[in-house]
Amino acid sequence: MKSSLFLLGLIPMLTCGCSKADNPTPPPDDGEAKEAYVAYFTKSLGGDKTPYPTGAVLTADQVAEEQTAVWDSWKAANASLSEEKLATPTSMPAYTANPPAESGTWSLADANSAYSGKMPYYYFSKGSKPAAGYPLFIFLHGSGNDPVNEQYACFGWSTYFQDSPCLYFIPQSPKGGTGTRWKLKSRQAAWEKLLRLSFLSDADPNRVYFMGISEGAYGSQSLASFYADYLAGAGPMAGGENLKFAPPENYANIAFTLHTGDQDVAYSRDELTMAVNDELNELATTHPGYYNHNVALIPGAAHGFYYNEAQTTEWLKAQAARNPWPKYVYWENFPMDESYESATRYRDGFYNLYVKERSNDDASSRSCYEMTIDGNTVDLAVSTVTYAPDVVGSYGIPLTYTKTYTPATKGKVVIYLNDKLVDLDEPVTVRVNGREAFKGKVELNAAHLVNSCAAFFDPERLFPAAVEVQVQ
Repeated sequence: MKSSLFLLGLIPMLTCGCSKADNPTPPPDDGEAKEAYVAYFTKSLGGDKTPYPTGAVLTADQVAEEQTAVWDSWKAANASLSEEKLATPTSMPAYTANPPAESGTWSLADANSAYSGKMPYYYFSKGSKPAAGYPLFIFLHGSGNDPVNEQYACFGWSTYFQDSPCLYFIPQSPKGGTGTRWKLKSRQAAWEKLLRLSFLSDADPNRVYFMGISEGAYGSQSLASFYADYLAGAGPMAGGENLKFAPPENYANIAFTLHTGDQDVAYSRDELTMAVNDELNELATTHPGYYNHNVALIPGAAHGFYYNEAQTTEWLKAQAARNPWPKYVYWENFPMDESYESATRYRDGFYNLYVKERSNDDASSRSCYEMTIDGNTVDLAVSTVTYAPDVVGSYGIPLTYTKTYTPATKGKVVIYLNDKLVDLDEPVTVRVNGREAFKGKVELNAAHLVNSCAAFFDPERLFPAAVEVQVQ
């Protein structure tokens, strides 16, 4: 089978404070809390970025109950939202000579009308739903001339892979086959909508994966870096993305696998595959226990090969589930769409970090955040980075870059905290670029639960505490 073959309106990322309320009050009872939270989430889903205004102080014993109230309120607000919903997954049909019926269609809007359009998708299940929910594979097709057949090819392979139980979401590019791009803002809106809605239904929030073939490999490699905080792993095949558009440093806490044919030389796919392998080898050596990867060239294979040989989904499922609260985070906040759109978009949050003000002025540099937690000490190193091509491949595409890092002198970052990251019963020290920015007990506050829910729409990241720091 030939396949050359590749996120919600965007959820507003909300800010939060960390100071005590002027007149702290006990949290309202469940009914009142739910009513107030539903009203707030309804506004936030409509694009209102105003932070949740109240400051109900919580005790440690109240956190779990309030988390439940917040998440139930989030679910209620989403249920009442007028939008094209995610279809209920149906059992994956057998592969036949004719494509199966689409599970649903989403309309994607972009400021550039050339990138708008309809995105049909398959949403199929394999096996019985596990107690934690299904692992979810988002499988992206390539840029052949016939998008129906490209999507159908991915469906065919998904029936072949030995990875039950799981869910497959297989979209068809609104752009058509040729010119398919999975990084555009309208596609980002689709992925974030998919994550938001799947977390409310059948998917395991700690077992989500991007994967793809050819253009879908480029897409999934970049998306894995952009959305690593949501993922357990990623598995491009027959790809090899320019590393400026998929910084491998962001893969610290995910499993990453990439297989390309050793004869797949067009656009330096073979060379770029080995370039990310070399980078990840070095990062894994520098940071033992992080950067789990499985990257290889398949001997004798060209661009189209038997993708089951890569064992992509099987390998990914065998790796650890996502850790939503890692104590080491590296985040290069890059605009994934900068090659295609004049107005680029950055993420506002990553794992437990939320950026209120970036440290870079424009796209000539990028803001980087490296967080390490040791006991109750949080060290945050913030810098800006610039790129200069180093080794250039046979197609004129840079294989490696010289990256120059400069300590940042401005910016605002909220560091969300929970009892998986620090001991909230004891004082916490936060250092930014070596300077002590905070020391003391952090307050548990319902507003942090609400704001982190609106920011991340993730059941695992409802944080009861936060410290806001200024980069100087």
